[in-house]
Amino acid sequence: MITIDNESSKPAYQQIADQIHFAINTGVLKPGQALPSIRKLAESADLASNTVVKALKTLEAKGLIEAKDRSGYTVSKTALPDPEAHPDESTQSNRYRARGVSAEKTEVHSVVDKLDPGLFPGAFCKITEDYLSGDPTKCNVIHADGSGTKSIIAYLYYKETSDASIFEGIAQDSIVMNLDDLLCIGATGRILLSNTINRHAKNCPGDVIRALIEGGEKFMQELRDQGVQIYPGGGETADVGDLTGTVLVDSCAVSIARKSDIIENHITSDLAIVGLSSFGQSIYEHTENSGIGSNGLTSARHDMLSRYYGETYPESFDSNLPETLTYCGPYKLEHSLPGSELTVGQALLSPTRSYAPIILKLLNFMKSEIKGIVHCSGGAQTKCLRFGQGVHFIKNNLMPVPAVFSAIQKASHTTMKEMYKVFNMGHRMELYVPQSRVDEVIDVANTFAIHAQQIGYTEAASENQLSLVDHQGKTIHYP
Repeated sequence: MITIDNESSKPAYQQIADQIHFAINTGVLKPGQALPSIRKLAESADLASNTVVKALKTLEAKGLIEAKDRSGYTVSKTALPDPEAHPDESTQSNRYRARGVSAEKTEVHSVVDKLDPGLFPGAFCKITEDYLSGDPTKCNVIHADGSGTKSIIAYLYYKETSDASIFEGIAQDSIVMNLDDLLCIGATGRILLSNTINRHAKNCPGDVIRALIEGGEKFMQELRDQGVQIYPGGGETADVGDLTGTVLVDSCAVSIARKSDIIENHITSDLAIVGLSSFGQSIYEHTENSGIGSNGLTSARHDMLSRYYGETYPESFDSNLPETLTYCGPYKLEHSLPGSELTVGQALLSPTRSYAPIILKLLNFMKSEIKGIVHCSGGAQTKCLRFGQGVHFIKNNLMPVPAVFSAIQKASHTTMKEMYKVFNMGHRMELYVPQSRVDEVIDVANTFAIHAQQIGYTEAASENQLSLVDHQGKTIHYP
């Protein structure tokens, strides 16, 4: 039932809590299920009852279990979705949830979807009236996102090498995750961006902050050189050592647009889906891009990197996670990535590609023909399911899977269904256009040395669904 490692530095109560927490996360213990009694747990681990009580109180404080009068504890019904609701997912594929992250963000959407959807309910971002200038022909969009836990990998690299310049790429990640979402609504006018850096001041000193700020400024200048009107608007650096042992980087972008320019994502049947690759090297990138982007990096970090990093930098992960989910991979940052000329560190830290120069050019001459744009970020290849009504998305001609994703899948044994839901797997931007305009989209992308191809099409359906043919020729269905 419970196994205690007497040689571990982790307290016995924490070992108990971790094992129960893991059993909940992976579906061994289901929502509403009763836990063994305190006496039975104590006997199975050969521990005093008060040690077990301390473990259970820890889990109760996290909302994972609930105390029931005279009947002990049960698993909270809100702790995790019942795995029986996902019968085609293996325990391994639940590792993403078990680490406290979600590709679907179901509980978030359950709240947000009930709020005012804005002027254009089907658009990629929420759009409001022009509260900033009061122009009835214009609208406002404000967007917030960040680099996620990718900054922790940069932190590990920095600690190992003392090279703070690696954080310049993290600044780019945070900017792109905002900018490229705004592109999906057709926002190509002036964009004002603010950055927020949350850091542990002792672990992330001034050279890290300098690299983040200067890296952001440099990247925005490079975008302006490509005709993208994005400008820095200041920001905030917060010393929050109690919240993070490393550093987190987020951004907020705001823009005013003409209502007539908005792409409402009227995705219907009989459209071609053109994907823009996430890997390779464009004419405006300085190095080869692995394609990793900024999504799924919690899983990528733990499943790829070795236990050395957890032991050396305990501030870089949640100590409440079971050891089976923390830094359990085969690689160090300097190791070569199989099937690539990049190292593992270079691949995981490859800056998120922006498609702004391409989208800007396409919108300038064929905006009326672009029926939808989807940034395959959170939710990856399933992101499209949130747009259009009664659409069967058929992705039957996907790009080759970049080496970094193959390595992640091999190291983690994650199901392909989960991989395509967490990682972009080769293309991170989709355009929905009439079949007659496919070649033009591809030609424009090629002028920037970015590979593009028709990766699928849409058909009518009773409700939104996705059929995806993976790299092995197997068809996967969502939802």
